[in-house]
Amino acid sequence: MTVGKRRMAAEKKKTSATRSKSMVLGELSRVSRPCSPLDQEKALKAGWLKRQRSIMKNWQLRWFVLRTEALYFYKDQDETKAQGCIPLQGSQVNELPVSQDEPGRYLFEIVPGGAGEKDRTGISHESFQLMANSQSDMEDWVRAIRRVIWAPLGGGVFGQHLEETMLCEVQCGPEHLVPVLVEQCVSFIRQHGLQEEGLFRAPGQTNHVRELQDAFDRGEKPVFDSTTDIHTVASLLKLYIRELPEPIIPFSKYTQFLSCWY
Repeated sequence: MTVGKRRMAAEKKKTSATRSKSMVLGELSRVSRPCSPLDQEKALKAGWLKRQRSIMKNWQLRWFVLRTEALYFYKDQDETKAQGCIPLQGSQVNELPVSQDEPGRYLFEIVPGGAGEKDRTGISHESFQLMANSQSDMEDWVRAIRRVIWAPLGGGVFGQHLEETMLCEVQCGPEHLVPVLVEQCVSFIRQHGLQEEGLFRAPGQTNHVRELQDAFDRGEKPVFDSTTDIHTVASLLKLYIRELPEPIIPFSKYTQFLSCWY
């Protein structure tokens, strides 16, 4: 190979490397640099997801860790330094419809506040598309992320510790002995459901249960009226109890509770 050809090959390699570096930097500019990669806060959820890169539009498998302020991602689960994080305050998370052309893709997106704009740091607020490995896994991630987003607004009650819910509700309104959701459900069931056959056994309307769950998680207080199905309310209450991190009778009080029967 002549000197001229070697020089051209070296310049071509250098140009290619520069372009690749530029694309990587452009990719990382869409997400915040690791906010607190060594944060000792307990992870709310962790697992493998695929994230779509903004420039190449290909999918990368990454280990994601959900914390109270952001969704961090790592190259693998043994890494201690996050590659980046997606801030969640003011964001929205949406399930994406399954494409008939590409079945088996369970997609959802996180849309930061001010989508389509850029903040002072120049970070683009485009949506982040993520892919789970199953429908149930995607739904679990969406619910968990929504709880993080809505908790500061007085929502996120499903899957939240009882004491955290009560503390938040005291700060947001008049004091109650039990969570507002429980109070509303029990009151409605006592008024309209005690004579209902199959109460707590017959399922409610799945779509309506999901709508009510999302409303309470957003910090809203939906009203039950005469058109509300009693089995839907019972199913909502069962769902809330089932998703509590620990039973209604806490583990710390379980032995004390049993002693009451002797």
